[in-house]
Order: sequence, then structure tokens, then C-alpha cells
Amino acid sequence: MESVDLKAIALLYAKANELNDFIAYGSVAAAIQTVDGNVFTGVSIDTACSMGFCAEHAAVAEMLKHGESKIKRVVAVTEDGNAVPPCGRCRELMTQLAQENQAAIVEVDNNVYVSLGSLMPYDWKKATNRKW
Repeated sequence: MESVDLKAIALLYAKANELNDFIAYGSVAAAIQTVDGNVFTGVSIDTACSMGFCAEHAAVAEMLKHGESKIKRVVAVTEDGNAVPPCGRCRELMTQLAQENQAAIVEVDNNVYVSLGSLMPYDWKKATNRKW
């Protein structure tokens, strides 16, 4: 699977919806391809009191539910099809899942790809030698 295919899958779910006066969802959708070739998706949830979460977190949860943790590629898109980079919280989550995820390819802007590790220039786990 190519990155463009993964982006097309994510775009299927990027549809902004308002659930009620307090919750909107789907303004961003993410797709993660694992090293085993499976694809997991998620959508963002935005709440009035900031308790929501990112599309990447939702996709990670789905991936973990199926017993996988190693990422090959990841993309998040808005409903207009533009790629958006993962926030710091999502970057940290994905790198903590497996050391190999540092090599995962991330589309950070339309047709701009970098490794997840390059988005984490100073990894606190290395600095503290912690093993969780």
C-alpha cells in the first residue's frame, strides 16, 4: 500500500459532524498502516470542555484492540483532504508503542513525508533510561 492509498482511506472518515451542543467529531480522520499490512482508522472528537482526543489516538486504540503496535505509515487528514501532522501527544503515544515506530512514515503536509523519529528530536525515554 502506498501513502496516497492510506490517505484516501483516512479521507473516507473525515467528515465534520456535530453530535450536540458540546461534542463535534470527524473534522480530522487518521489511518495507520501496521507493519503487518493492516489499516486502522480513527476520527477526532472535540468537546466543549477540551476532553476530546485526536484521530491518531482513536486509530491507535483500534490497532491495539487488534493486538498490533508496530506502525509502518500514518496520515491524518481534514475533510478537505489536506494532511496534518500529528500533535506532540500523538507523536509521543506512537513512539511509546514500539521502538520500531521511530521509522514509521508520517505525512506531515500534502506530499511531505518524514519519519516519526525525526519529529521527536529529543526523546525523554532515552534521557532518563526508563523502561516502562
